[in-house]
Amino acid sequence: MSIEEIVTGYHGAMLRKSADELADLYAEDALHEFPFGGLEPFRGREEIRAGYHAMWDASPFEAEEVRRLALHRTQDPEVVVVEQDTHVRAGGRPITVPGLLVLRIRDGEIVHTRDYMDAVAVGRVRAAAG
Repeated sequence: MSIEEIVTGYHGAMLRKSADELADLYAEDALHEFPFGGLEPFRGREEIRAGYHAMWDASPFEAEEVRRLALHRTQDPEVVVVEQDTHVRAGGRPITVPGLLVLRIRDGEIVHTRDYMDAVAVGRVRAAAG
């Protein structure tokens, strides 16, 4: 799978809140970190799947759009940086959650993600959702 296909698939999984689609983009021994999210990292594809099922299945927000603002290629051919805005509706209220993904992609699979989300915006989503 190409970098473009992986990023598009990642955003599609976010939009549908599909933990299975997201996990299927990862290598079996991948690592997904949340440096500013206060969450423990998910280690391995099945922990990523379970972790996102727990987060998304219980979340009362609806994702309306995941907008890619930029895709930056780095000097390391395995690493890309994705700037994104996730537009959600929580408690009837529209909220935008800016984010940044640093993805290491090897042999068509994500092997490492550093997932940076705007913690204030995430807090607004939680508060609006009740």
